[in-house]
Order: sequence, then C-alpha cells, then structure tokens
Amino acid sequence: MTSFGSERPITHRNVREIDARAVGAVDFAALIAGTEPVVVRGLARDWPLVEAGRRTPEAAAAYLLSFYNGRPAAGYTAPSEAGGRYFYDDTLTKLAFDRERVQLDAYLGRMLVDLGQADAPSYYVGSTDLDGYFPGFTGAGNDLALTDPCFAGVVKSIWIGNRTTAAAHYDMSNNIACVAVGARRFTLFPPEQVANLYPGPLEPTPGGQVVSLVDFRDPDFARFPNFAHAVEAGQVAELGPGDAVVYPALWWHHVEALADFNVMVNFWWNDAPAYLDSPMTTVLHGMLSLRDRPDTEKRAWSALFDYYLFGPADRPSAHLPDAARGPLARLDETGARRLRAMLLSRLNR
Repeated sequence: MTSFGSERPITHRNVREIDARAVGAVDFAALIAGTEPVVVRGLARDWPLVEAGRRTPEAAAAYLLSFYNGRPAAGYTAPSEAGGRYFYDDTLTKLAFDRERVQLDAYLGRMLVDLGQADAPSYYVGSTDLDGYFPGFTGAGNDLALTDPCFAGVVKSIWIGNRTTAAAHYDMSNNIACVAVGARRFTLFPPEQVANLYPGPLEPTPGGQVVSLVDFRDPDFARFPNFAHAVEAGQVAELGPGDAVVYPALWWHHVEALADFNVMVNFWWNDAPAYLDSPMTTVLHGMLSLRDRPDTEKRAWSALFDYYLFGPADRPSAHLPDAARGPLARLDETGARRLRAMLLSRLNR
C-alpha cells in the first residue's frame, strides 16, 4: 500500500484494486453489483485538472476557476485546533465550524495563501454541483464515460479544500470518487457495522448525514469498545491524483484529505426509481410507531416487515387478483402518489 499521509490508518486491510489501463472500459455497474469497494488506479489520469494539479496547486486552482461562473457557494472553515476534523462541540448539539456563503475564487485564494502553514484554519467546499458552478468543466475532458442507462440521472459534484477530515458517514447513492488534485485516504466499512461505529445525532449533522462519533485519529476504546470490531471489518483506500474508489450505497466512509490542496470529483447514482421516498423516512416513522413497543411485539413486526418489505417484492401480492392488490402491487409513479396520499392522511389524522 502506498502511503500518502503521515498518520497510520486504523486498519491495514486494503480495498481491492484494478488498473484502468489494464481493463480498458470500466463496468461500474458490475463493480457495484460486487457489493464491495474497488480502487480504480489511473481512472482520471488524463483529465486536464489532474495534469494542472501535478504542476502546482496554484495551477490547479487557476484551471478550475477558469470555469467558475461566480455563483456564491457554501464554504466551511474550522479553526486550526480542530485538526481539519469537521465535527461537533463537546455538547454534540452544535457544529464546531463556520458555514458561510463565499465567492469561490476568493475562498480558494485564502486556501492558497495558507498553503503549508501548520496553524492555518481548514477550508472545505463540500459536494458542490459541477454543472451549476463550473459549467463546461466536464465537457473539457474532466469526465467519465458513463453510458449505461443506470447513469441517466448521475449527479456530479466537486470537493475542494486543504487538509480536512470528513467523519465516517454513509450516503444513499453509489459513488465513484475521483481524486483530481492532492491525495485522499478512504476508510470504508460495510453497512452492518453501523452499531460498531457509534452514530451521532440525527440532527444537526456536519454534512447532511449522520456521522460516527469515533475520532479515528485517537479512538477511545473505553468509550466505544465495539469500534474494535469495525476496525477488523474496515478497508483502506489511499488515492493519488487520477485514482478513484467505487463503492456501493450505504457503505460507511471516513475521508481524509492528505495534501495541502485537494480536489475530488464524485459521480453519484442510484438504480432506484426517482418516485421512491427515502428509506430514512421509514426509519423516522418506525421510531414513531415501532421502536418503543414491547420486544415481543417488535419481533412479530419484524416477521411482517420481512414478508412485506425485505422478501421478494411480488410475494405479498402473488396470490391476489390484480384488482385487489392496491398498495401491494409493484409501484409506479401513479401508485407512489396514491400511497403517499394514504400515508399523509394517516399521519395527519
């Protein structure tokens, strides 16, 4: 494993790797179907931004800003004592960094002025829509050949900053994360490790998703003893310019930016139809309706959930005539609207 950072990763099991030069066209849908993360070395090696970043951070910033349309964006700034970790204050009720609307050219200028300064704040521009802020960037050769129909609604976003850390969290979409400038370390965990990662509050959250409370730089195993099991299951991917990691939705990932100036481009997609609601809505409703019921009832409801939700989608309706299936039928846009109206009626009673 090539080491891009000075701090030792918490786990030494490496993510499986393939070389983009050796495989030619990468079948991303097949990689996701494998249900494990995969590093694709050199996937974005020919991007003009990658080439600019190999020269200097200033060259990379200048190239990127040549596409900037001047729209204000969100900039996140944390004090130097936070060590680049975007997290909570001691109460876990407030975030320990500032969010402001910034002009990206000025904000990147602040990053560049502070390059290499040990006591500099950390600067972070997270998940910013590429086409909305940098029109023409992907059309200039900074893109991937995503021709499969599953990528019809792919979302492309950019991340820019100095030495920052995004605490372990999960996303609801599959991801191709391409390091364009600098270096990054991803530490990834399968979804079933959720309890061993000790998720924090549902709100507020540092970036829109629940994050692990464990400080990976110095894990407190007395407070979080089961994190040791997560470490055993974790996988590490260390990425340099042009490298990418591909991982499925709901995999937890802890992301460290390891250079003084870093840029990453993400390609997000999901095979689920757009008319489906977020499963997190179901979790919240479950807290309202199920979580505090007696254990015997919850075990019974678990069997019903397996039957109606987690088993074969056609099983609950297979023995019913079409006219009697109602919400049990396969969803389409019309059925989703009807089911949503039924739920709203029940919630508002």
